Amino acid sequence: MRRIFHWDKKYLYWGITAFCVIACAILFFMALNYLDTLKQGIAALIRILGPFIWGLVIVYLLSPLVRFLQKKIFGPICAKLSVKRPEKGQSCARVLSVIFAEIFMLALITGLFFLIIPQLYSSIETIVVNSPTYIDSLTTWATKKLAAYPEISDYVAHILGDVNTNIITWLQNTILPKLGSLLTNVGMGVRYVVTGVYNLVIGIIVSIYILSNIEGFTASAKRLIYSIMNVDTAKKFLDGLRFTDKTFNGFLMGKLLDSAIIGLICYIVCVILKMPYALLVSVMVGVTNIIPFFGPLIGAIPSAIIILMVDPSKCLIFVIFVILLQQLDGNIIGPKILGSSVGINGFWVMFSIILGAGLFGFWGMLLGVPVFVVIYTIINKSIERKLRRNDLPVEESAYANLDYIDPVTLQPVRQKDDEDEDEE
Repeated sequence: MRRIFHWDKKYLYWGITAFCVIACAILFFMALNYLDTLKQGIAALIRILGPFIWGLVIVYLLSPLVRFLQKKIFGPICAKLSVKRPEKGQSCARVLSVIFAEIFMLALITGLFFLIIPQLYSSIETIVVNSPTYIDSLTTWATKKLAAYPEISDYVAHILGDVNTNIITWLQNTILPKLGSLLTNVGMGVRYVVTGVYNLVIGIIVSIYILSNIEGFTASAKRLIYSIMNVDTAKKFLDGLRFTDKTFNGFLMGKLLDSAIIGLICYIVCVILKMPYALLVSVMVGVTNIIPFFGPLIGAIPSAIIILMVDPSKCLIFVIFVILLQQLDGNIIGPKILGSSVGINGFWVMFSIILGAGLFGFWGMLLGVPVFVVIYTIINKSIERKLRRNDLPVEESAYANLDYIDPVTLQPVRQKDDEDEDEE
């Protein structure tokens, strides 16, 4: 007897699922085969959208300042001046807040380029030119200090002599040719400068548009999210975005403020102690302090080497000062600004920095911790939901010294100590 086929929607769902899986597999295979072309396409797209990316970065960095200015300064002033038309007062406060924030950002950039950068360039140039003299002075100083130990003195002098030879060779064969090529490729440098200025100007214009009506852009984004997701999924997605924003914003702003304070303290103390290249050393210590865990070490080592070459007697003083400064930062300044913890223990902080540095270099070291905090939190929340669904303990303390969980009562059974077993 002939069987009649009964239509069921589940066959349609199975077919769509199978089609999507096959299509994704094909796309993944094509992406692997054309990986270089895909990278070039992504790079070209990023280059085209560069001004908008700059604008979004400016918006993200300036939005807390704009909110603060509107709420604490310009909002109350404009509200008093526009009592009869409060909506006009709020609009005026927003415009003034955005303008002031943009001017503040441009003032910082201008101060960086016209006050700090020339002095840094001058310091680096002086180090490059006088490095052989510094090595000779360091060799003389080490020989005098180690006069009672001739074998060690000869060994140190041999090492410093090799360093001196290598530096001279590096200057003659690497730095000087690059400087020559830089002079012959002025047009290339001008093109990069013009591109950077173009991206910055368009980015500022984009940021002004977004900051002036950030509520409208946010409402449009939420409207889009709720149009493609159900209510429960959309709520979870928005909660995740808020947590990510809070994590990144708090970490980046806190680290920038913390590093600026550390750099300023380092500069003041280095000037008081008459350390050589005080500005260069302080900028290195402050900038590298942005990187968690390894940052202080990355900045302190080259700074100590620079001071050692110029004035060996002050190198030890600088090392002691940097250790004390990092203790001050780690125990007082950092916790006050960033909070007591980023939410993960030191092992995962070190893991995230090493992994981020290996994958994305400096930016991976800088952003590895907040990215890992977000991923770690998502995984931890998923684990907690799964445990609650199975009526199992959620706290980690419940699994300390755990032997197993009874499958009937769902109660933890602890491991017995050796002393308890002997008593039994």
